Amino acid sequence: MTSSLISSRGAPTKATTLNAKASTDFAVKLAETESLLRRAAAEFQPVTQASSLGAEDVVITHLINHLQLDIPVFVLETGALHTETLALLERTQAHSRAPINVLRPVQESVIQFVRHKGQDAIYQSIDLRKECCGIRKMEPLARALKGQRAWVTGLRQEQSSARAEVPLQDDSEVTTKGLSKFNPLAKWTWGDVWHYIAENKVDYNPLHDQFFPSIGCAPCTRAISLGEEFRAGRWWWEDETAKECGLHVKS
Repeated sequence: MTSSLISSRGAPTKATTLNAKASTDFAVKLAETESLLRRAAAEFQPVTQASSLGAEDVVITHLINHLQLDIPVFVLETGALHTETLALLERTQAHSRAPINVLRPVQESVIQFVRHKGQDAIYQSIDLRKECCGIRKMEPLARALKGQRAWVTGLRQEQSSARAEVPLQDDSEVTTKGLSKFNPLAKWTWGDVWHYIAENKVDYNPLHDQFFPSIGCAPCTRAISLGEEFRAGRWWWEDETAKECGLHVKS
């Protein structure tokens, strides 16, 4: 993937054009994904989908709506999202059959962090960046998952070495947190994701057309260049092993 790929008219190449390429066993993967979502909705109530409105998450939300499943969706509106992400959130709320719940950080906590640590504190140390993630993501996540029996995420094995062993169903934290985690796209490739988006005309974040494969908060996300890994644009100033906000880090 490269930020220099431009169409003949001078516009960025569409992510669907560039990436959509289904695996030979895509139909099998899709059937497995649909079966898993149906089982989550039928056997693990209450269950909810966590959506960052990235490519994987819009696919899952589309499937939930298409299958008419009782799985509401929540989005963490951190107060630092790109305008493109916020616009997609509005469109998703307007057109989704499944409820779209928006959770925001405690405003006073954000104000105190900026007042005492500074607007650019996230670039000064990993601890400060994770403190920001704690305020903007982890605390709202805890509220979103309170009372839930399971949640659905867009994690894929291909995303990073840290996620290479992501299972379709993760029950490792049932004892400690009472939560199962479903990762219905765990086995999908990036090409599979975009094949589904293209085939079903799924609305997606236009930042993907600008070579943002993984999209988080605006200060923490940049486009990637040819040869860089999928999540290279997230917290790019940090060591590779530190690149998680905590949402998917096990206790």
